[in-house]
Amino acid sequence: MSPSVFSIPMRTRFRGITVREGVLLRGDAGWGEWSPFLEYDAATAEPWLRCAEEAAAGDWPAPLRASIPVNVTVPAVGPERAAAIVVDGGCRTAKVKVAEPGQSLAEDQARLEAVRDAIGPTGRIRVDANGGWDVETAVASIGVLDRAAAGLEYVEQPCASVEELAAVRRRVDVPIAADESIRRAADPYRVRDLAAADIAVLKVQPLGGVRACLRIAEEIGLPVVVSSALETSVGIAAGLALAAALPELPHACGLATVQLLEGDPAVSPLLPVDGALPVGAPVVDEAALAGLSAHPDRVAHWTARLAEVRALRATMRQDRRS
Repeated sequence: MSPSVFSIPMRTRFRGITVREGVLLRGDAGWGEWSPFLEYDAATAEPWLRCAEEAAAGDWPAPLRASIPVNVTVPAVGPERAAAIVVDGGCRTAKVKVAEPGQSLAEDQARLEAVRDAIGPTGRIRVDANGGWDVETAVASIGVLDRAAAGLEYVEQPCASVEELAAVRRRVDVPIAADESIRRAADPYRVRDLAAADIAVLKVQPLGGVRACLRIAEEIGLPVVVSSALETSVGIAAGLALAAALPELPHACGLATVQLLEGDPAVSPLLPVDGALPVGAPVVDEAALAGLSAHPDRVAHWTARLAEVRALRATMRQDRRS
């Protein structure tokens, strides 16, 4: 597979980053994206590569639906900017970042009130704390934010550990969704075993691809929301393939994050229309991809990183044989 390293500025600082980097791999049947975050080691980044290879090989299950409802993602910005993002996003569901380090609950509250005004009384609002609270803070904050939003659809990953999620879930009425407790856990099924969540958030790259996620979805026994890992349209297409193959899809998915990027390599970037995205592999605009090429030193970084993950994989295979 031929790698192309991209570097795309973010419209707003998100997840602590201002530039999104990664690799597009071209295979016999199309393109796959490999874009593990920079702090991830080779073992963590290996499932992301499996996802890219699955996509490049065209190895996706048949879809059950042609379009996927999605939410607009609102970073930890001020109220006016949050409202503008919701209006521009064109979705009927908003996912709002809260518990940002250095920000207060009052700032989260103001952001949610602005989002509610922008999305209207019938729109749905969910929040994502990225494990930023302890149990007591989560319980208190969820009550405040539920009132500020005039009703939350759910709270994603309020605390870091599965045990904490279970404790919060027992004490609040708002549904709890698990993200990091599934994708970064040695045992993703502890969320189920400890009754720690009402909803499972699945991300195809961290979990090893569409088919791997379908197995988790079947075994974990919870409603699923498919979410992105800040991919380009190439990576988002894999998330859409998962969402399209799920037997049931009761919630909008968090796959509209191409809106957060200043550029995209697809001929038709995956941006929502009437709150939905189409299912299917995007056509890569190779001229646009060339324009998004990373600086040579970043190309060298990603080339070395890819070689490290492939070497680790070879070692793992050898260990299994011996």
